[in-house]
Amino acid sequence: MVRAQISMVMVLDKCIGCHTCSLTCKNVWTNREGLEYAWWNNVETRPGVGYPKTWENQEKYGGGWVLRNGKLRLRLETGRFKTPGREDYYEPFTYDYENLFSEELSDQQPHADPISMYSGEKIDVQWGPNFDDDLAGGDLTIPADPNWSGIDKAIYKEFKNVFMFYLPRICNHCLNPSCLAACPRKSVYKRPEDGIVLIDQTRCRGYRQCVQACPYKKVYYNWKTGKSEKCIFCFPRIETGQPPVCALTCVGKIRYVGVVLYDEERVLEAAKAPEDQLVALQRDIILDPFDPQVVKAARESGVPDNFIEAARKSPIYYMFKKWEIALPLHPEFRTLPMVFYVPPLNPVVTVLDRNGKYSADYDSILPTIDKLRIPIRYLANMFAAGNEEEVRKALKRLLAIREFFRQIEVEGKSRSEAAWVLEENGLTVEDADMMFRWLALGRDRYVIPTAKKELRIRLPSKGR
Repeated sequence: MVRAQISMVMVLDKCIGCHTCSLTCKNVWTNREGLEYAWWNNVETRPGVGYPKTWENQEKYGGGWVLRNGKLRLRLETGRFKTPGREDYYEPFTYDYENLFSEELSDQQPHADPISMYSGEKIDVQWGPNFDDDLAGGDLTIPADPNWSGIDKAIYKEFKNVFMFYLPRICNHCLNPSCLAACPRKSVYKRPEDGIVLIDQTRCRGYRQCVQACPYKKVYYNWKTGKSEKCIFCFPRIETGQPPVCALTCVGKIRYVGVVLYDEERVLEAAKAPEDQLVALQRDIILDPFDPQVVKAARESGVPDNFIEAARKSPIYYMFKKWEIALPLHPEFRTLPMVFYVPPLNPVVTVLDRNGKYSADYDSILPTIDKLRIPIRYLANMFAAGNEEEVRKALKRLLAIREFFRQIEVEGKSRSEAAWVLEENGLTVEDADMMFRWLALGRDRYVIPTAKKELRIRLPSKGR
């Protein structure tokens, strides 16, 4: 059966770490009692421990799926129940602003102490959702970052080798969501019309097994209502053809929203793939919306024509499936996440010249893949389950586009003369023009079909 899935791609080179997406999401969806600590959208600095702390460490939290004897099993079934605590998130706080106005006249400048949003008492702030912002690792966070597997961490503690990039995160609205499988109340469900994963608040009883089962820790417990909540991909906006607020307000224009068609019957097969093939098989189940057979099967499965048309124009289809420059976050969790990332390139590699000053690399203005500041292995551990070739392919194609336009604009070559750099990396001039329009100019970033009222899902019954 062919299904449609609303998805997102984030281009990490364009993220400036301004946290506008986090603040707008917070003010729209979680600015209320019970979810003070919850950030459906957050932006992490990498290397770092993330939010909640070390969420990637499934030996600690037991999220996602594991493959045992050829069968998928929830990791939480094989270990003890463990969800992040207040020390892993943080204690939400505000400031005692009243003190600025009510303090008696004195020679000292009045100040506002941080106070807990839970108790109202003064607290010593020790951590927050972006407490390690811009730190680029260091002794505080590098030892706890699991993406260093296979890398000599000591080298990257030296100032000359330090690197960092920003990683925005939302719920991935996975094709094989472990939160859905773990819920004993069946309150977590995936909408068949667009693939958005939601929690039915009338059924949820706050058992929090979904919190543990989500390996990305993007399900939160509302202590006020006693129920679990999560990112809803701003589905009221999606249904009217508008992008989520995190994408709409993104300053760097890094977010792309669109539709892909996928083969629902092959989801389990893709989730069971060997780790080095997880990305490739996830791409395999994404279908070509221009194929007449796919279109026919989609219509027979009830996919509306406006969704099929949107899939043909979708930046997600091109970036993840056709060009293969976008990658899923931690595919080894086997949830088949449907939020993808274009891995970051780096600033031009510089060297010290004979006078002790920094200058561009002698061989080329654009760095080669092996001279990038961020280790390929680090990116592979994060976006390709350790498969470095997937990351190399994506980065080579991104560099090929830059080199193609540089030869035209700087060296004065014709498009046909510069096309060789694209052909070497499996791209065409038409691909380059589309990538330039999307990645450089940021145009046509959202291709979102409006919802069909007659296809809306019926919520599960309120059975006990």
